[in-house]
Amino acid sequence: MYIEKLKVRPRQAAAVRPCTPQFAAMLACWSATNDLMSTGPCAESAKALLSCMRTAPAPTRKHKPTINYHLARLGKTLN
Repeated sequence: MYIEKLKVRPRQAAAVRPCTPQFAAMLACWSATNDLMSTGPCAESAKALLSCMRTAPAPTRKHKPTINYHLARLGKTLN
């Protein structure tokens, strides 16, 4: 189906996650040492992740229009 006035916006770039390296390090430590309680060798990576999560800014959510909004706009162009 071809609609002349329909425009599609390109996808946005992926969001930046601030504590990803610390989280990956903790998961790798858990995988390597099987220290799931982070009491032995993984305690340092757990502390690093915790401090990163405390200092990282809280993510803000943008308003995402509902499907009904988009359908109403599409209906105006089709009529």
